[in-house]
Amino acid sequence: MTDTTQQLIRREKDTFLGEENPFEAMMSRFDYAAELLNLDAGLYKVLRNPEKQIIVSIPVQMDTGEVEVFTGYRVLYNTSRGPAKGGIRFDLNVTLEEVKALAAWMTWKCAVVNIPFGGSKGGVICDPTTMSAGELERLTRRYTSGIIETLGPDSDVPAPDVNTNERVMAWVMDTYSMHKRHTVTAVVTGKPVEMGGSQGRREATGRGCMIVTREALKHLGMPLGGARVVVQGFGNVGSVTAELLQKEGCTIVAVSDVAGGIYNPKGLDVKDVMEWRASHRYVTGYTKAEGVTNDELLTLDCDVLVPAALENVITSRNAGDIKAKVIIEGANGPTAAGADEILDRKGIFVVPDILANAGGVTVSYFEWVQDRGGYFWSEETVNRRLTEIMVHSFHNVLDVSKRYGVNMRIAAYTLAIDRVAAVHRLRGMYA
Repeated sequence: MTDTTQQLIRREKDTFLGEENPFEAMMSRFDYAAELLNLDAGLYKVLRNPEKQIIVSIPVQMDTGEVEVFTGYRVLYNTSRGPAKGGIRFDLNVTLEEVKALAAWMTWKCAVVNIPFGGSKGGVICDPTTMSAGELERLTRRYTSGIIETLGPDSDVPAPDVNTNERVMAWVMDTYSMHKRHTVTAVVTGKPVEMGGSQGRREATGRGCMIVTREALKHLGMPLGGARVVVQGFGNVGSVTAELLQKEGCTIVAVSDVAGGIYNPKGLDVKDVMEWRASHRYVTGYTKAEGVTNDELLTLDCDVLVPAALENVITSRNAGDIKAKVIIEGANGPTAAGADEILDRKGIFVVPDILANAGGVTVSYFEWVQDRGGYFWSEETVNRRLTEIMVHSFHNVLDVSKRYGVNMRIAAYTLAIDRVAAVHRLRGMYA
């Protein structure tokens, strides 16, 4: 690597804002991979900066008749490989730094599984649990109209994320279609099947986590049957992962949600826990297990830990207490940069988020392809093609890990950045 690029990386490290800043934490991994690749200084600067950052004010008339103004973001990080792809989240903790980090993760994630998308992300600062369906619809439609110039099947394709779902995607698609004066199903993914959604999309992220867990245990020579699994976050990703791993013979010993966790060393019946949550809102209070806190759950004795909630749950403060042999990152950015070295020293095999949870964006790609072609696949076809891509991608990353002598996270970044950089070199720079 040239001295110029090394100086750039040192400067970025000097201004590093700590592991609580999701964008800089993510970029510290980027810098490591850039050094391995001997990345050209110009490309380093291009890939370290998002292409477009949008901030919109969203006035919404509430059910009371009063007007509230919310803040929304949309970041397109890199579109060199194809249209931007990334979810929209509704949450009080949304920040521009978080959205930038998530958009960058989407860029690398799409490149790791080698699908022709770039990366984007969106978010609105709000508390959807306190809002009616009508308020959420008005918020969604006004937000969509605010960013509509970037949206489109060939430019930027949203999907569900935290606190959004297929109903929200239906509102986004309808708003966009009304502006275009014709139905455009391919503008979003994660839609209801009845309006162009894909079979298998809801389970895709969890299924991808199951597939890479299977491959990781096989690589490590650990049996899948009887493997003790802890899942932090029992939403869509976590619950599907737990259910599918139980079907593969794993023992799910603990799960948790925002209210807390439950633990039974002999194993939980995942479907029974899902039924309990459906009727009691949270998994806490489940009568066939003991209660644990979310912090305690992360450090339980197990073979596989699946953090499937939000960012930065594994940090330098608790990484030394983790007893799992394998970590499968179902969430985006669950491990802070400061924890990486600690986990490495402990010999914990980490399958990073940009590989582990890429099943969702892979099937989103399938949905986009089906919408564009007007021909839809069976769930069996979707799952078979997803398995092929996830298995192939796992071994691609593993090969890079062995070649450079680095952990799976740095290997995944190295593979992804190399693929994005290669396209930039081929396309050249528009002047």
